[in-house]
Amino acid sequence: MPPALKALVAQLAGLAAAVALARSGTLAGLWPLVGAQALVAAGVAAGLRSARWWLPIHLGFLPLVVIAHGAALHPGWYLGGFVVLVLVYWTSFRTQVPLYLSNRATAAAVAELLPEGPARMLDIGAGTGALLRPLAQARPDCRFTGIELAPATWAIGRLLLRGHANVEWLRGDLFSPDWSGYDLVYAFLSPVPMPAVWAKASTEMRPGSMLVSNGFEVPGHEADAVIEVGDRRGTRLLLYRMGVRSRGRSG
Repeated sequence: MPPALKALVAQLAGLAAAVALARSGTLAGLWPLVGAQALVAAGVAAGLRSARWWLPIHLGFLPLVVIAHGAALHPGWYLGGFVVLVLVYWTSFRTQVPLYLSNRATAAAVAELLPEGPARMLDIGAGTGALLRPLAQARPDCRFTGIELAPATWAIGRLLLRGHANVEWLRGDLFSPDWSGYDLVYAFLSPVPMPAVWAKASTEMRPGSMLVSNGFEVPGHEADAVIEVGDRRGTRLLLYRMGVRSRGRSG
């Protein structure tokens, strides 16, 4: 079931439950019913195996709608908010890749993985370039490429990366570039695209190059190494060396 359809089913199930509770007299009052709807919607979403980040959306959706309705906001604010969300998240409903920003501790750990001497690195789904900025400063001998599809985050990244001559900043789908020319490809995405990421990496990346995934493992393949960054997020970098047969899971 597509993610958007799961979300619709969950919200409708929550509304149906709230209506049933109101008619039976089990619950009364606006906020108890709103809370019941939110809990049921989140529970149904979990049962449908929606991505975890959908759960707070379901919990907050109707309560925020009720609050916004009571505030009597001008419709233009809703339109503006919608436009901002579209420009930031763009096709996240399809790709199921939310906006994640890598921190400086992660950038420092990735810098240690780059080969000595000139190297090329690609950041797929690069957001605002949060990873590439400190890397470009730390390794001026290397060439970095970032690709981002969402217009707002791409524009912010282009602005922030001005003056970094060793960074190429592209707008497009993360699968559109040829990965064969890079020594390291970095991905901070979600579990959903990882099989496709692995398929492209296995096909295009040359032996000895490295795929680094922040937090999300490749299904069916054990990482060749795992680096614990030691930041407050508990970031883990999973390293997959191309040309080395990744160890399948033991069953």
